[in-house]
Amino acid sequence: MASEIDQGAAQRGPTSVLLLVATRKGAWLYHGDATRQHWWVEGPHFLGHIINHLVLDPRDGRTLLAAAKTGHLGPTVFRSTDLGRSWQEAARPPAFAPAPEGQGGRSVDHTFWLTPGHADQPGVWYAGTSPQGLFRSEDGGVSWAPFSPINDDPQYRKWMGTVQDGTPDGPKLHSIIVDPRDAEHLYFAMSGGGVHESGDGGRSFAPLLSGIEVVEGFDGSDPTFHDPHCVRLCPTNPDRLYQQNHCGIYRLDRPSDTWQRIGRAMPAEVGDIGFPMVVHPRDANAVWVFPMDGTSVWPRTSPGGKPAVYGTRDGGESWQRLDAGLPAEQAWWTVKRQAMTADSADPVGLYFGTTSGELWMSGDEGRQWTCIAAHLPEIYAVEAAMGVEGAS
Repeated sequence: MASEIDQGAAQRGPTSVLLLVATRKGAWLYHGDATRQHWWVEGPHFLGHIINHLVLDPRDGRTLLAAAKTGHLGPTVFRSTDLGRSWQEAARPPAFAPAPEGQGGRSVDHTFWLTPGHADQPGVWYAGTSPQGLFRSEDGGVSWAPFSPINDDPQYRKWMGTVQDGTPDGPKLHSIIVDPRDAEHLYFAMSGGGVHESGDGGRSFAPLLSGIEVVEGFDGSDPTFHDPHCVRLCPTNPDRLYQQNHCGIYRLDRPSDTWQRIGRAMPAEVGDIGFPMVVHPRDANAVWVFPMDGTSVWPRTSPGGKPAVYGTRDGGESWQRLDAGLPAEQAWWTVKRQAMTADSADPVGLYFGTTSGELWMSGDEGRQWTCIAAHLPEIYAVEAAMGVEGAS
């Protein structure tokens, strides 16, 4: 059965799944019922603003943070404590410390990534920016301060490179991960600059790069040349991480510090290059990716104009093409690193947003896909939440 979108309030029912959709021109909230076949939409919020990430705080189920950028306000963070009915701008958004006199400083172009802190640290949030910076809030996103010495550390600054060294829309710090077992155990990734780990609450970080390939001709021992696109930790096995990288798909099983390239099992004509990665909420062996064309000039479109999700059920030993319901040809879009997610239902619902403004869903873990929204602006991020109180 095809999904239905309701624009009017009269037929709205209780929300079982909430999708938070961030785009190049604003944000939308899609509320789904228990069947995930009927949806109603709320928005736009911040129409015309660039929204890089929109995240719900799982610790209270009501607080939303939006990483925003506007022509007249510049980069900022907005906060809502009532599921988007009202918003307040952060009193002190993420900003680099002033540079010493006579030295060149950096300014935040945009906040790119938002991560709620540990369950035992209510009010703590982390933010990653472009250019690469790591920030923390201890008051629920009202005020932000540089976090950890990496922002100004000479070695990390070297690894971060310059703006010209980064991705087409600027270098980024992303994939901020808090170990659910230990608030002191943190990970983050930089494009470029590699994956890094802290065991002391952020007082120090160390590169975690062994086994990761880099573009031919560059030195793999230098974090500068590493470009992780997305890193995910397994909810049911926090000792396992997966990574979608500029140079393939990888898995890491701690205590090892060496990544294994598991994308070699992908079809050769498709390859293992892409941006997003989603991990099953209950099965550490189940992962989904969305490959893109990474050949020659990097078109950053679906290979051959035939989009498909690929999934593994054995930790990357084998992959299955999951394209039922997706366009069979002439679909020249891709999915960005934050624009693919999963809910925690059984079976798991998968969702992704495209660079052409379509929102797709599967209620059966990728076996069948349905487009539940079209004609949105370019989608930058999609997050899913369940059991949201007061969302109807």
